Amino acid sequence: MAGPISRRSTSASQPVRGSRIVVAIVIGVLIGCILALLYPHGLFSADSDSGSEFQNRRFSKSNLQIGSTSCESSERVSMLKADIADLSSTNDELKKQIRELTQKLQAAEQKNGQAEQQVVVVEEPQKAGPFGTVKGIRTNPTVLPDETVNPRLAKILEKVAVKKELIVSLANSNVKAMLEVSVSSIKKAGITNYLVVALDEGIVDFCKENDVAFYTRDPDEGIDSVAKTGGNHAVSGLKFRILREFLQLGYGVLLSDVDIVYIQNPFDHIYRDSDVESMSDGHDNMTAYGYNDVFDEPAMGWARYAHTIRIWVYNSGFFYLRPTVPAIELLDRVADRLSHPPPAWDQAVFNEELFFPSHPGYIGLHASKRTMDRYLFMNSKALFKEVRKDANLKKLKPVIVHINYHPDKLPRMKAVVEFYFNGKQDALDAFPDGSG
Repeated sequence: MAGPISRRSTSASQPVRGSRIVVAIVIGVLIGCILALLYPHGLFSADSDSGSEFQNRRFSKSNLQIGSTSCESSERVSMLKADIADLSSTNDELKKQIRELTQKLQAAEQKNGQAEQQVVVVEEPQKAGPFGTVKGIRTNPTVLPDETVNPRLAKILEKVAVKKELIVSLANSNVKAMLEVSVSSIKKAGITNYLVVALDEGIVDFCKENDVAFYTRDPDEGIDSVAKTGGNHAVSGLKFRILREFLQLGYGVLLSDVDIVYIQNPFDHIYRDSDVESMSDGHDNMTAYGYNDVFDEPAMGWARYAHTIRIWVYNSGFFYLRPTVPAIELLDRVADRLSHPPPAWDQAVFNEELFFPSHPGYIGLHASKRTMDRYLFMNSKALFKEVRKDANLKKLKPVIVHINYHPDKLPRMKAVVEFYFNGKQDALDAFPDGSG
């Protein structure tokens, strides 16, 4: 009985469930139509616009931050550059103060006789080698170039010098005629690394007209008065102050007076193994290179003979300096002595500082030196007393001839040019051995 009743109940409920579904669908369609009328752009368009606006604001803010960062970076770079410039200027000033203090310290040490403090160790201690193999240090190291000493001169030397070397002459209008002959011979010899330190406007004009490299110093009252009006010897004394900067800049300098005729390039005949290489005033091998001179005092009996070492002086009008500390010290010593009384001849002071040894109350200069070949770097005494009278020696071709022994410099310079460049064999004959 139960089965039939149950089947009837189920079949009766099915029409009711179907009508509910139809009603739900109708209601959903009606609600959709109403919403379509009320929100034609959709329910989420406002939110979408809001999100898009938020993103735009976010990107805009990001771009603003980037632009701001870029501006800040540019300002920061400018500030850093300004700081670097300030530090560089301060550094240069500190370097200058250190140099000045170092020079004062060295002067004080010399004055106090503290020789041991001047020793510079250039290498580690080493054992001595076998007999006959030991050689002392002859060639000192060069200084570290310091362009802050004179940037303007540094630029000039960079253009003029060849292999960091050059010839330097000082001249004012009083020696212009001799300078013309000397410069002409330099050009004929094919020498390009030559510079004139022009001491007045007349020499500046001469150099410009003749395509000669020149340098004018910054005004200096102590030097300018001598430079513009001084004679040959007075001007010659200035070189010891002026040349210092050339060495500090790291250049090897061949100092040349204007009473010199060039026949060959001197840089092909320099050894560069010493602080100083100089031509000699000696007129033969003994006087040029040194000899044992015996002093005789009969009153001493058995000890009447005393042996001495003699050498004719180096010529301070033609010498080569390597850029070393001893070479710079030589310039300082000579310049200092010439600037204080009593008056002295620059060549005498130059040689005294080079050769006098250390002794009580005095510390000598520890500079290596070399005497130039007297026939290659010839003085006028050797030329007119010996060479011109010897058929074989007349065939020699010197590097330079320095008219240092004779006051009639200009005509003898012109005669030397005629003899060595133009082949005029009797060009030297008219002159006496001496000054006449």
